[in-house]
Amino acid sequence: MAEQKRPALGGNGWRGWWTRLAANPAYRWRIRVPIPERLLIAPQDLRTGDPTVAEDIYGGVFSFAGKVVATEGRSPFEIRSPSREWSDTLLGFGWLRHLRSAGLTLSQKNARALITDWISQHGGSHPDSWRPEIVARRVISWLTHAPLILQDADHAFYRAYMRSLSRQVRFLRRVYSAVEDGYPRLLIAIALTFAGLCMSGEQRLLRQSAKRLIDELRRQILPDGGHISRNPGTLIEILIDLLPLRQIFESRNVPAPAILSSAIDRMIPMLRFFRHTDGALAQFNGMGATPTDMLAAVLAYDEMRGPPLYDANYSGYQRLEASGSVVIADTGTSPPAPVSSEAHAGCLSFEFSTKRNRVVINCGMPALNRDGWREVARATAAHSTVTWHDTSSCRFRMGRNGVPLVAAGPRDVQIARLGREDAIIVRASHDGYVPGFGIVHQRSWRLSPDGDRLDGEDVFTMPRSRDFPPDLADDYVIRFHLHPSIKASRVNDGRTVLLILPGRESWLFTAPNMHVELEESVFLSSSEGPRRTNQIVIADNARTIARVIWTFARADTPEPTRRDPGDDLQLPI
Repeated sequence: MAEQKRPALGGNGWRGWWTRLAANPAYRWRIRVPIPERLLIAPQDLRTGDPTVAEDIYGGVFSFAGKVVATEGRSPFEIRSPSREWSDTLLGFGWLRHLRSAGLTLSQKNARALITDWISQHGGSHPDSWRPEIVARRVISWLTHAPLILQDADHAFYRAYMRSLSRQVRFLRRVYSAVEDGYPRLLIAIALTFAGLCMSGEQRLLRQSAKRLIDELRRQILPDGGHISRNPGTLIEILIDLLPLRQIFESRNVPAPAILSSAIDRMIPMLRFFRHTDGALAQFNGMGATPTDMLAAVLAYDEMRGPPLYDANYSGYQRLEASGSVVIADTGTSPPAPVSSEAHAGCLSFEFSTKRNRVVINCGMPALNRDGWREVARATAAHSTVTWHDTSSCRFRMGRNGVPLVAAGPRDVQIARLGREDAIIVRASHDGYVPGFGIVHQRSWRLSPDGDRLDGEDVFTMPRSRDFPPDLADDYVIRFHLHPSIKASRVNDGRTVLLILPGRESWLFTAPNMHVELEESVFLSSSEGPRRTNQIVIADNARTIARVIWTFARADTPEPTRRDPGDDLQLPI
């Protein structure tokens, strides 16, 4: 739970002050900004455009982030925003791709009119327009869609456009070091590198921004291809810009930094690591609904197309895969505090899919109203793992920009992995509950070669004591959140749940000697908004039962194979 009254993390002081100063119009306009003579090249936009959205925009209807605004003849930039997400989308100008897809002269005129409106309304000063991440996205959008914007433009518009673009680039150069760590800073390095390649006479900018890009890629992209934030969705956001950036280096005959291709070549297989059997990405650490069009656009550049890696130890994840069944587990420590704004308390949670159906999930994050759901979504209880004494395995503290960062969480996660002819086995433990309760949680997964059976085990130990002390709060809850497409019902024995998958395929969840309940849950990552679903719940006390065995098995799995998996799961850690 976020502790909002504690001191902020993340260096909010001088960085925030410097960003506000650089965004101040009195400061900006004091400095003459040289205007490049021309643009040399325009990047490719890998995002999909929709001509029907272009028609709406021409009609004064701006439908972004689940909100619809009809301007009724006014500029959209003078209308009060219905949400932060709507404002960010409008001010980032990514919607220019829809005008481009319409392919009409009218779209060109509409684009120029809206850019002129923005320069008039927001070009001087507006706090939302001049947030560094928004400026970076707008610079990339303006450069990418320059052919649409500038074709048949008069000289006055051309000069105003180039002057504004130059000022935005200069702003990004000045605030770069003060920008929030992680993806926002990498995005600005990407935007500045685009500007250095696309704008004439910017060799110095290109050298400086390429060095910054190298530094950020080296620091943020881990050896296995994951991002330092541990958010699978961030990989898509980065790749959708890095791939066109690499193309621009090639088109300009400018040697690209070696790490650019190296990072891309590591990130694309990591995206496939996170894919379930239905094509969606696993919901860990801020991941919401999978943007399928963007994912497809990125994976089209996958030249290897080999099997994904299974042991992503640098990123803190494990993948078990057999005969159309996939388990993806969070076996990592919390990311560094400055880049933990999306991190969840989901250590040892997992998701399970089989034959194009997701079965076990985490609740994920919604695409809209993220601030309203953030505290719920980041809690351990929103994940398919163990919650001890109704307490999350991470503690959060308010950081800069009003977003809680991880203040404490698992720091020692031990992992053992074994591949055998009769099973794939992973066992892991974390110490997230040691500071508060002295408890280590161990979890094991065993996936059969035919993919028809997943055995699991949760064990609770006290490394400093053989017995649980009488004053220990020893209650725990084991949760398995189910995808909304799964129909679940309890069997009369009280320890079994029948799961009906789409296509009428049947699975059984069983926890021998345990009382199993079905409770309501919520699937936050649906593209239509939060949806009701169910969760399987096992609640007990460690003094009574400190080892819980559970199984997901296809209903027609032969009975002789249903054995106590405990011995198989006892791997050394």
